[in-house]
Amino acid sequence: MDKTVLVTGASSGFGRSIASLLAQRGYRVYGTSRRDPAEVEGCKGVQFIQLDVRDSAAVKDAVADIVEREGRLDVVINNAGMGIGGSLELATDDEIALQMDTNFGGCVNVCRAVLAPMRRQGGGIIVNLSSIGGVMGLPYQGYYSASKFAIEGFSEALAAEVASFGIKVVMVEPGDFATGFTASRKCSKATMDSEAYGESFRRSLTIIEQEENGGLPPERLARKVVKIIECRRPHMRYVVANTEQRLSVLLKKILPGRLFVKILRNYYKV
Repeated sequence: MDKTVLVTGASSGFGRSIASLLAQRGYRVYGTSRRDPAEVEGCKGVQFIQLDVRDSAAVKDAVADIVEREGRLDVVINNAGMGIGGSLELATDDEIALQMDTNFGGCVNVCRAVLAPMRRQGGGIIVNLSSIGGVMGLPYQGYYSASKFAIEGFSEALAAEVASFGIKVVMVEPGDFATGFTASRKCSKATMDSEAYGESFRRSLTIIEQEENGGLPPERLARKVVKIIECRRPHMRYVVANTEQRLSVLLKKILPGRLFVKILRNYYKV
């Protein structure tokens, strides 16, 4: 497959599975990681770039280097992200900034950097990893949901702006998958120690982690992403989740808001 792909956050989880599968299928794959590339093992065929997607200047330099080497950049998969758990009230300014700057700001930085080369070459495809948490506000994951809601709105607007250049923008909305995301989640100490929220948060966190650890294998999402980028006319959104979670997305669209929030509260024992 004579195409060049950039996958952010490619050293673990979804990004690693996606990058590995694309490399197996013959794509020229570049993956980013905040870790030293020498420390990333077992990802055959993927060329790693050490990069923090929050650094817009570094993102621009990395994209320019790929384009200089390969002559073009056909596919970009914005996967880099992280999660902070805790109450909305007690999150610190630094926690909010880290969550939003990584998930949303990183996606924006990469998109802005790749649009000019994609316009010059006459097209490309951008796949932005959102979440079912980007279509419903998840309790005690509120800023994570906010970052994914932001990606949704940004991607819709971007799709409209760049369609005439032959650039396609797609959102993938995963449900719960068994990746390293659970172990790497940062939890608000202030929430844990709070008399108002602590007990409720711990109950919810137990459910959240059980759902994630028992989730689908990341390879399933990787296969879906490959189908999307090889599709001639992809949809704008794809929900990739188990049956129950796909149903929850449907219910969010058709139920009154207060009723849906009540369902979320009961499910997460808030």
